This record gives sequence, C-alpha cells and structure tokens, in this order.
Amino acid sequence: MTDNTHYNGRAALRPGRLALLGSVAVLGAAVLVAGPAGYLPMPMWSTSAHAADAVSPAPAGFADLVTKVKPAVISVRVKIDETANMASMSEDNTDSQTVPFAPGSPMEKFFRQFGEQGQPNGMPRHHVITGEGSGFFISADGYAVTNNHVVDHAKSVQVTTDDGTIYTAKVIGIDAKTDLALIKVDGKNDFPFVKFAQHTPRVGDWVVAVGNPFGLGGTVTAGIVSARGRDIGAGPYDDYVQIDAPINKGNSGGPAFDVSGDVIGVNTAIFSPSGGSVGIGFDIPAETAKMVVAQLQEHGHVTRGWLGVQVQPVSTSIAESLGMKKAEGVIVDERMADSPAAKAGLETGDIITAVNGKPIKDAREFARTVAGLAPNSAVKFDVMRNGEAKSLTATLTQMPDERTAAADTNADAPAANTPHLGLAVEPARDTDGSAQKGVVVTAVEPDSPAAQQGITPGDVILDVNGKQVGNAADIRKAMTEAKDHGKHDVLMRVKTAKATLFVAVPFSKA
Repeated sequence: MTDNTHYNGRAALRPGRLALLGSVAVLGAAVLVAGPAGYLPMPMWSTSAHAADAVSPAPAGFADLVTKVKPAVISVRVKIDETANMASMSEDNTDSQTVPFAPGSPMEKFFRQFGEQGQPNGMPRHHVITGEGSGFFISADGYAVTNNHVVDHAKSVQVTTDDGTIYTAKVIGIDAKTDLALIKVDGKNDFPFVKFAQHTPRVGDWVVAVGNPFGLGGTVTAGIVSARGRDIGAGPYDDYVQIDAPINKGNSGGPAFDVSGDVIGVNTAIFSPSGGSVGIGFDIPAETAKMVVAQLQEHGHVTRGWLGVQVQPVSTSIAESLGMKKAEGVIVDERMADSPAAKAGLETGDIITAVNGKPIKDAREFARTVAGLAPNSAVKFDVMRNGEAKSLTATLTQMPDERTAAADTNADAPAANTPHLGLAVEPARDTDGSAQKGVVVTAVEPDSPAAQQGITPGDVILDVNGKQVGNAADIRKAMTEAKDHGKHDVLMRVKTAKATLFVAVPFSKA
C-alpha cells in the first residue's frame, strides 16, 4: 500500500493517502454507474482482417441509464457514539469529524486516531460523530449494500432515497475483511433496486458514477474500467476493479454499474495525492459482494473455509531450484498442527497448483479461493512434491476469528544463506531462546548475498533442499549436491520473527 492511496470513508481524506469513499466525516452517498460501451461519440476503428467486427458507434449519452438506476441509490447517514483514545490531528488533516477504524479493520493501518483540536493526546473523550456514505438497494423489501467502514460502530443509521425521503435503517451484518455491510429499511416492499452483474467486467468497459460526492447531491460522472485484480493492501482478499470515473468523498458503498444497469462493483477507495479524484478508484467486485451479502443476509456474518497453511508465491528462482518448467502455484511454508491441511497430508514444501481443478496463479488468489469455499466441504488440491504430481483431499473447517488465510505476497522474503554467502550459523539447540531444530544465523556480513536477501541474526534455517540441517556442514553438503546437479541455488526454509518462508538462495553468479 502506498501513502498515495485514499479511502473516502470515516477517515478524512488526507493528501497522498488511501482514501475511503464514504463514512463518518464523509460528505455524501456517491454511486458509480457503468455506462454503455460508448455513450460518448466514438470513431469507428478499423480492425485487421482476422479481427471480429469494427467497434460499434456509441449512444449519445447516459441519461436513460441514469434514469433507470438512480432511484436505487441512497445516501447513508450515521451517528457514532464513541469514547476513544485520540491522538492529535496532523497538520494536513482538517476534518474534525474523522474517527479511527475498529481494531483489526483492514483500514485501521492507514489512519491515525485523533481528537478535537487542543485535546491532549491519549485523553479519553466522549464523541458523537456524524458522517455520510453511499449505498444501494438490492431488494424491494429494503435490503441495501454499503461499506463496512460507513456503518461500523454506528449508533443509528438513516438513509435518504433519491426522492428525498428519509428512513431509519438497521445494520444486518458487516464483514471487515472485505469492507462490506448489509443494512435494512423496514416498512415498505416497493423500493427500487438493482442487481449484481452475472459477468466479469472487461478492461475498457464504460463506467458511470451517480451519487453525492462532497455533499453536492445526485451527481453523475463517467469513465471506464481501467484494470482488474488490483491489490491495494487493504485486506487479505484484495481483488479490486480499478475505474477512472471521478469519485470522491461520500462515494463509499455506492455501486458501479455496467451498461445494462447491473452492479459490477462497490466503491471503496481512491488513489489520490490531493484528496480528490484523480481518476483512480477501486471497487469490490460484484462476485465477491454477492457471496458476502448472501451470507450476511442469511447468517448476519460471514463464514470462510480454513485449510491451515501459510503459503507464498512460487517465484522464478524457487521454480528453477525445484526443477519446475515455469513459476506457478504456491509453496507451503508452514502447516498448522491439527489443521485440515495436516489431516489431508499436505507437507511443507508442497507446491499447490490447483484447487478443485482451478489453477492457482498466486498466493492472493489461493487465499481468496480457499476462503470462498464453505466450511466442512471436501476440497481437492493438486500438488507437486519432489517433482511428483499428487492429488490430496482436505475437509475445510471454519476459519478461526483470530486468523486469516495467510498469503505472503513477497516472493523475495527474507532468505537464509550458507556461511559462504556472508552468514555465520550455529546449531539452534546451542542457542538460548531458539528452536531445537535447524541452525541459527548469528551474524550477517554487510552487502553480502545474505544481507541483500534481508537475513538478520536470529533467523533460523530449518532445512535446505528439503533436508533438515543441524550445522554449517549440512548446508555446505546441500550446496555441493545442488552444484553437482547443475543448479545455481538452493531452496531453504527459514523461520523469521514473523513467519516461516521458503526462499531460493543463489550460491554462485554463473
């Protein structure tokens, strides 16, 4: 996550940060609406003889689409009664209504907590905070979707419809991991509503925003889908749709529509050096939202499948060290005891290439795939172990509340190296406070390959090329064997202060 990404939400927009699109201290319910493929006049582009047809001319405007979907868009107003330890407000943050995110929220790390001007740091104070976001009805009987950061810890929730009518709403359920929430307005059965799209948007499809940015009321903006599969570091299941339709504070929780008026995403964040729209916005995909909202409506919370492994991507260097033709799948760094993975026979060092027959590209996709499966379901994993293909079946359990699917996306995480690469090691059993297995790194030479890999004293090398090591000689032996087989690196499993990781470590420059 960079410092230039903002969430236009309960936290105030601050230059150069990730900004939430609507919530406390946010000014309105903005909604994105995707427009027909060319509502703006477009030239006819010729294609090659082998291409399909030329691009069709576009309709002249978005008026019909806006008329269709705008009544389903709502403004969500919340009041939060909160006593918190507040820190002083930073100089570039002028929104006195900003509130901190709940502990454990994916957004918490992006924002500092602060109190009113002049309030001593850390002094508990009673606050009643009012803010607004966006939302949209998904059923005629009043169910509506918004962002978790819009309604989290809300004392009261009110929604304002397109015709100005105000209703009281209640929170049915929230999911901090995806920043989604389901609310309900009672008393009517004829609310205008929209549906989630059944297809995945293409890069280049039109997008139109309709909502309440900066409290201006119903506003329409247009753009296109700029990218898919974006990871902005907001949570373990990031898979955002990037759009360039201008969206600002107050847009959080609003829907992004396709040309048919179906929801392709839920607005959540923008990248902004200035605090306003620069044409880079992020939406939770409809596929994710549908699954989460369905569970919130049925259970009031979301249950996720849990396998019990820590994984990392298979980098090119790891693939080469294992003799793989290409880098694919994820490698199991660590397996939790008594987990579904342990019971199924998964081992550290296994390469998981597919889940239920679906190829796995990286660790984020693996985490999303497993978490999206129901607890108690039997899941097939395609595995490569020591160059041999295997198929294992695990019965998932429900993810413990205190855990998330571990997906380390840093393929070049801290690695262990041999003494020849700038390391000094000694048996772990001889070092106070260390594990009884492996060797402990006791010193790292500056600017050495080990230092460049991020190795620090205290890291524990557990095994090299799949074989446990207990001293420096074991590491040298593994290197010699690798060289004899024409390899230029070894695969080490290293336990750091934060995680256990596999890293391919070069031992020559050839």
